[in-house]
Amino acid sequence: QVRLAESGGGSVQPGGSLTLSCTASGLSSDYTIGWFRQAPGKGREGLSCITSGNTYYADSVKGRFTMSRDNAKNTVYLHMNSLKPDDTAVYYCAATLTNTRYLKTVAYNYWGQGTQVTVSS
Repeated sequence: QVRLAESGGGSVQPGGSLTLSCTASGLSSDYTIGWFRQAPGKGREGLSCITSGNTYYADSVKGRFTMSRDNAKNTVYLHMNSLKPDDTAVYYCAATLTNTRYLKTVAYNYWGQGTQVTVSS
């Protein structure tokens, strides 16, 4: 059974940085983990995803957010820099048992519970 757990959310001032973690269990060799976020009153937005060999980013976060993985810890990270108030949202990690660069929610079968990120002065 695939399980995902996000951590690392919190409050940060504009211009600050934050790193989110997503620890996974139950995944086999070929899979993709993606990061999404959902702001109040908005749909869920795909931010980035990582396969065994590649990382992909949405234009909205390219250059500010970086995704990495530690296979030994079964954990992926989302390093967020130059945060803006518009980045305030609940952040989710998700997984699909295939390699994909697709950043749409329909492509992912497994979801974490989410972690709140608030950017405010």
